[in-house]
Amino acid sequence: MKLVKSKKIFSRLKKSLPGGVNSPVRAFNSVDSFPLIIKSGKGSVIIDEDDNSYIDFVGSWGPLILGHANPNVISKIIDTIRNGTSFGNSTKLEAELAEMVIKAFPSIDLIRFVNSGTEATMSAIRLARAYTNKKIIIKFEGCYHGHGDSFLSKSGSGIAELDESISRGVSNLVISETITLPYNDINSVETIFNLNKNDIAAIIVEPIAGNMGVILPENNFLENLRMITEKYNSLLIFDEVISGFRVDYGGAQTLYNVNPDITCLGKIIGGGLPVGAYGGKYEIMKMVAPLGQVYQAGTLSGNPVAMSAGIATLKILKSGHIYTELEKKGAYLEKTIVQEFIKKKIKIKFSRSGSMFGIFFSSIKIKNWSDVQLSDINFYKMFHSKMLEHGIYLPPSPYESFFISVSHSQKDLDRFVDVIKKL
Repeated sequence: MKLVKSKKIFSRLKKSLPGGVNSPVRAFNSVDSFPLIIKSGKGSVIIDEDDNSYIDFVGSWGPLILGHANPNVISKIIDTIRNGTSFGNSTKLEAELAEMVIKAFPSIDLIRFVNSGTEATMSAIRLARAYTNKKIIIKFEGCYHGHGDSFLSKSGSGIAELDESISRGVSNLVISETITLPYNDINSVETIFNLNKNDIAAIIVEPIAGNMGVILPENNFLENLRMITEKYNSLLIFDEVISGFRVDYGGAQTLYNVNPDITCLGKIIGGGLPVGAYGGKYEIMKMVAPLGQVYQAGTLSGNPVAMSAGIATLKILKSGHIYTELEKKGAYLEKTIVQEFIKKKIKIKFSRSGSMFGIFFSSIKIKNWSDVQLSDINFYKMFHSKMLEHGIYLPPSPYESFFISVSHSQKDLDRFVDVIKKL
């Protein structure tokens, strides 16, 4: 695999960008590898600047459920661009996409579009604090809600301890209003609520964790979060930036029949362009300016080009057969991949919801971040390297999700398995 042009471009990038990247995981440091410099993508395949091609199981980290350069999405984008790229004013496209999302999510009456998942989650917790007039936010270790100050923390030495920052530049005052607990551990949630009965504004959670690999909620975890927040007059925020329209047209909340107070969305609703959103019941969302006094704004929010890409994507997903097809592909990969590793006597845990999945090289059941850390990270590095050498692009981090798209063919899936056989 030649990387002559890619190495030259990366050297150029490093002169202008911190580490040569605009998002840390793109540096491939977690897998001790050289980063891909992508030139183009079509369907399930991406091509780098040296014309090496790879079957892509990352899909821009989740948005590309239809694959790269879907003709319908591209056509819609082009039609919209001909009329202009940005106006800083409202458009009919915002109404169309908003109506589609609201119809898909019964928990949402009003929605506000933003430009990223981070903007959505930051805005959601501000809104939760305003609505409840309380200050503490509970989150879960291993769940990623963007790079807002409130989310860049980890739990202290005990569940009643103050959190610790995981980034310099985040004030202790901000961290003091965040409590981080183990995912899937409802007992720790109950303990914290007992200790802070009148101070917890909200719980924010990925209903299906997708930023420490894929971890599913266990033992009615989501249902119990719903009951606890209702008991203490706190809000439940679902971060469905990844799972929204990915695991089901109505997201994880439809699969598990649990309605949150606020939902955060992104990725798929932008069809591959930068979009985020947060929404909820009218009585909560009416507090957002200009209706209320919770301020949040964005020059490019509701950008018409991004709205059009989202509309085109959701129209295809709504056709009905898409999720059945993706489930079959996911089930096939799960069965065949696990079989191959068992044959090789390699310990593996495979966690999946529809077309998103995680692979952990471990002998224990993976239910939270502590379990993830006990998996064989070095083996994942080797696994990633060997797959890449054979033209299979996997997440360049053991802590990220794999994604299958509509464009992945049976031949693509078989290729994934065939390369594993050669390891």
